[in-house]
Amino acid sequence: MSDYSYYDLSGEDEAIPRAAGASTPSGDHTMNDTMQRLFRYKAWANNELLTALTGLGSQSPITGLAIKALSHSYVVDRIFAAHMKREAHAYTSANLSEMPTLSDLSADIRKSDLEYIDYVSTLDRNQLMERIDFAFTDGAAGRMSREEMLMHVITHGIGHRGQVSAVMLLNSVPPAKDGFTTYLHEEEASMRRRIAA
Repeated sequence: MSDYSYYDLSGEDEAIPRAAGASTPSGDHTMNDTMQRLFRYKAWANNELLTALTGLGSQSPITGLAIKALSHSYVVDRIFAAHMKREAHAYTSANLSEMPTLSDLSADIRKSDLEYIDYVSTLDRNQLMERIDFAFTDGAAGRMSREEMLMHVITHGIGHRGQVSAVMLLNSVPPAKDGFTTYLHEEEASMRRRIAA
């Protein structure tokens, strides 16, 4: 089993419990709790896929296609991170003109995932619901709540991980684990081991 401690997915030292089925101390489950769990899942799923791709090597026909899909997903993550913070970003397109190496992209994705985990932990209900005006990279006007932007980042990433998994299957390579139920099961098992230790 992989070591996911890099992402501190358990939330062991945080105020909000992270075990499968856990609730806040008051018994109320909030959208912030859900967002935190979803972004921890995103980090776990990305890590599983990036680790699997690293094992294939740079010469695999899968690697180049995966880099294109995942670099696009990464750029969209960074664009929306800027929108939510009302900051400027330097991207003029949701696609990079030059593809990074898998190693560099992996480092960037993992860093971005950790930043999202930290960011969503700071948001309250009002901040999640706040609607923000921004411009898409094609210049079209956009207006979304932070909650909508965060859900877009989650669902967009799932779609592109699915593309890579399909390419892996077409090349007779088992895809990486990325099911939300698998993540919850592993997180709960990890917490039980820590409690028993």
